[in-house]
Amino acid sequence: MILIKWLISAIALLLTAYLLPGIEVASFYIALVVALFLGIVNIVLKPILVVLTLPITVMTLGLFTFVINGFLFWLLSTFIQGFIVDGFLIAIVGAFVVSVFSYLGNTLLGNKD
Repeated sequence: MILIKWLISAIALLLTAYLLPGIEVASFYIALVVALFLGIVNIVLKPILVVLTLPITVMTLGLFTFVINGFLFWLLSTFIQGFIVDGFLIAIVGAFVVSVFSYLGNTLLGNKD
């Protein structure tokens, strides 16, 4: 089950890189690495950032979460060779598109988690 979600996330990254001109993924292997680290970062760092930015998140009615997701997406591009994100705005859009593709993939395959 976890491996299927991992593959769906990697495919979502490749589709996003194909559709958005500011995002590049060198290979499927790099997409797997990025998907793995994106999952780890979302488990470890995202909750901390959400708690630290809770006042602004509440004031923006939760929309600041898009900024947090984009920041984590952009952060990975600074550490992983072969994964390039041209700017912060494209990182926000890219993170959103990856989540939409991942949601659709998980829904089509029947993964409820």
